[in-house]
Amino acid sequence: MLNSISGVLIFLSFLFTNIAYFIDSNLLIYASCFAWIAFLLLFITLGKKKIIVTLLVLSLLCFLFSYIKGFDINIIKALSINQYLLTLLIGVTFLKLIATPKFEKKAKVESGKSSFFKTYLGVHLFGSVINLSSLILIADKMYKKGPLSKLQLVVLTRAFSSDAYWSPFFVAFAAALTYLPNFDKSTIFFTGIILALIALIVTYLEVGKKFELESFQGYPISLETLYIPVLLVIFILITKYYEENLKVIILVSIYSLLLTIFISLIKVNFTKTLHLFKQHITSDLPKMKMEISLFLVAGLFGVSVSTILNGYHVSVPFTQFTYIEAAITLFTFIILSFIGIHPIITIAVIASFLLQFNHTLLAVTFLMAWAITVSSSPFSGLNLTIQARYNVEAKEVFLLNLPFVIKMYIVCVIALYILDKFIL
Repeated sequence: MLNSISGVLIFLSFLFTNIAYFIDSNLLIYASCFAWIAFLLLFITLGKKKIIVTLLVLSLLCFLFSYIKGFDINIIKALSINQYLLTLLIGVTFLKLIATPKFEKKAKVESGKSSFFKTYLGVHLFGSVINLSSLILIADKMYKKGPLSKLQLVVLTRAFSSDAYWSPFFVAFAAALTYLPNFDKSTIFFTGIILALIALIVTYLEVGKKFELESFQGYPISLETLYIPVLLVIFILITKYYEENLKVIILVSIYSLLLTIFISLIKVNFTKTLHLFKQHITSDLPKMKMEISLFLVAGLFGVSVSTILNGYHVSVPFTQFTYIEAAITLFTFIILSFIGIHPIITIAVIASFLLQFNHTLLAVTFLMAWAITVSSSPFSGLNLTIQARYNVEAKEVFLLNLPFVIKMYIVCVIALYILDKFIL
């Protein structure tokens, strides 16, 4: 019963956020309240709530300290700062109702290099739109045949995490856009595509040396299903052409829902579509409890820390933001992720102090940090899901991807240098 109520509240939060954006921004606080009430209802069912409790306690202590000191506290901002991120997260989940990959069932399952590339690209392309749902859909198929192999873990984690470099439908992109609204989207996109391609090449060369690639069996996705991300991109580009000031986050969330309704009505009748949506809202949305909790509490914590820093007029320890500062920031993100601090928390804390610098270079750094840490940090949503769902040790995933982290960090620093010196 609590799950169903929470699911409805999460959906109402989604609806009110979109209504607030187009009609009355004051309604955004109601959207946030729905999300926070859902969080409170689902809190007791959270599996690993240590990080959530820690951030909540620290946030309350920071606000109490700020209140005692007389610092200016923006409660509405604290409760709603990540609301648009949540809306994106909620919106794209509907796509899995129509984007279930078509697996090769009749033909003999491919193996070797061909299977590697098709599985990698399948996870990557679907992950770029429906996020973690894509990985779960494919990993579940693999897991039915036995425990996930080390090579399968490498393919799944790296293919998915590299979406963060470029995908406008990914939460990382939305986070960067929320905190750094003035970045050059085309530069971000093309830089991200290149980094994602390099990540694939590095992975291919690495697994070719460490594993028997010829024996790899994956679950390639049919190209027939790629019409969904293509349609989303077309709709968003057309809309942005006529209304360039509209937030990409809002467009993705709205079109995800509308596209799901439209295609579902074509595939099945109205009654079946209604049933699917009801089931998704009352059953699937509450399963997002960890992601929703993390984003709500991370926003709260970020604002609480920023309140103190602003109260003391603290500024960043550097007066410029070149590739050197970007490389240091990226390294800091990686180290913090290894001890359990999610990139969204770090972004929430530091973003407001870096607004005077180049938004594009900052956004690239944030996306790089997200992409690198998601595949390796034992505390990322990706790895927490893999640990819980597929009986995999956190240490195993960490050690498998640690060499990859080092290599991609070097690649990213080189990319930051090129961007800083020759492009931006």
